Amino acid sequence: MSDPAAADGQPGIPATSGPRPAGDAPETPPVTLWDRMRQDPQYAPEHLALEAVRRLGPEAAGWVRQARAQRPEVTAEALAEQAVRRFVNQARLSGAVSGAAGLPGAVLDVGVLAWTQARMVLHIAAAYGVDPAHPDRAADLLVLQKVHKAAASARLALGVAAGRERAGALFGGGGQTTLGRAMLRLGVRLAQMAGVRAAKRVFAKIVPGAAIILGTWANSSATKNLAERSRAHYRQHGDPHIPQPRRSPEADDQSA
Repeated sequence: MSDPAAADGQPGIPATSGPRPAGDAPETPPVTLWDRMRQDPQYAPEHLALEAVRRLGPEAAGWVRQARAQRPEVTAEALAEQAVRRFVNQARLSGAVSGAAGLPGAVLDVGVLAWTQARMVLHIAAAYGVDPAHPDRAADLLVLQKVHKAAASARLALGVAAGRERAGALFGGGGQTTLGRAMLRLGVRLAQMAGVRAAKRVFAKIVPGAAIILGTWANSSATKNLAERSRAHYRQHGDPHIPQPRRSPEADDQSA
């Protein structure tokens, strides 16, 4: 009998346990989030992190519950590896997802990349037994994505963003910043969050006639680096009671 995990390419993990979209977990940032970020580009990463935890955290938690119900012995490392592989592949395809040219297309591209990366981080957290829907995950996202250097400053910025979100809901958006300036600031902030070092390559799309977009190499490289940081973080802070990889006899002999 063939291994049911073969379809996902991960021995020991059933094919149905891979990260899958949930009913209310969009593949790209929802329109309401785009509106919020456009109206408040300075805090765009914070708005995205808050929305990602709300929308994508339950999805990640459900994925892990299903995987462990089917295979209680599956290890955190195996689940994390599966999540990384899936979302790195998605990141490679996220450039030019909008099909739009100019500054709006560039901003959409990096926004989708940042959203995909946030989804990956939350699935990694869930794999290691950390609640992906807990509000603290928003601060984790901002630190792991190098928007903030420390959790304390991330939490402070998230509090400001949440307050501005509530104020916008009560009084409506609308600052005096022109649309073009707001989009440019939004693009820069999202590119920073997505770990795009060569930001000029992203905004080369703005140049008339230029066909350069956020490349697959830049996407996958930034996402892989984020995955390594995330796995190291949640491996240290995860649930110690979840199954661990089996030690080989050779490793036992060397440690003796």
